[in-house]
Amino acid sequence: ACLVGMEASNGAHYWARVLTELGHQVRLISPQFVTPYVKSNKNDQNDAEAICEAVGRPSMRFVPPKSTDQLAVQAVHRIRRRLVADRVRLVNQIRGLLSEHGIVIARDIAQLRRGLAVIVGSINDGLGEMLRALMRELQEELSELDTRIAAHDRRIREIFRTSEQCQRLGKIEGVGPVTATALIAAVGDRSCFKNGRQFAAWLGLVPKQRSSGGRARLFGISKRGDRYLRTLMIHGARAALSRATGKQDPRSLWLGKMRQRRHPNVVAVALANKNARIVWAMLTGDAAYEPALSVKAA
Repeated sequence: ACLVGMEASNGAHYWARVLTELGHQVRLISPQFVTPYVKSNKNDQNDAEAICEAVGRPSMRFVPPKSTDQLAVQAVHRIRRRLVADRVRLVNQIRGLLSEHGIVIARDIAQLRRGLAVIVGSINDGLGEMLRALMRELQEELSELDTRIAAHDRRIREIFRTSEQCQRLGKIEGVGPVTATALIAAVGDRSCFKNGRQFAAWLGLVPKQRSSGGRARLFGISKRGDRYLRTLMIHGARAALSRATGKQDPRSLWLGKMRQRRHPNVVAVALANKNARIVWAMLTGDAAYEPALSVKAA
């Protein structure tokens, strides 16, 4: 048995499980942490030497290996994200093609569906038969994408209902089935984070720091880590922020006071940061969500 170091790339989690079953100790390293140790030109020999050097660093941060169930849930999210991106591109293309013929449709996908139905069924709007046939094909393609995305949404909701951890995370304002299942699939071994701030930093929700000579300089959020997870956390925080108006619970009052002195986008990111720390505390302690404790330190 020996220590095996690998970059966390495609297939790394599978080989980590195989080598662990053989009795080896496996450590996965993010490629961005290996790059500084590469000497001279990049080739397989220099890459292996850089990985060996990085593995031996006492302060190196490693990627926790994922189980097969986590990789399966992650695959559902990645396929759904790709389908949503395909639908956005298709909608933009439809709107662009129609605008060339003087038909302007608002940037609402519901209005686009209604507008396409009218265009395909009408014969007196001045459009040629070829363009009408193309719009009919695009309408069918959009309907197929909607059906496939809805199927993945149902699959995610089923995963959410059958997972006790996801059910507990779903109690947090701003964390729904999609965010909860994505977090459980991505976190893996929770012991690799010392505290909630490290988990929030892993999501890229902490300020970027450029300090030198004893002078602390903080900028916007670092935007490191998984962009998909960070986007879900921030969008969920925006939804929770919009529903907090007029409520008298401690969490809503805390958000109201912060919104009086900061921009709503800043408040949403701050809430996403707090939610990330709450998620880490709930996962590490197997505890239930308590709203009163979420603002006790604020």
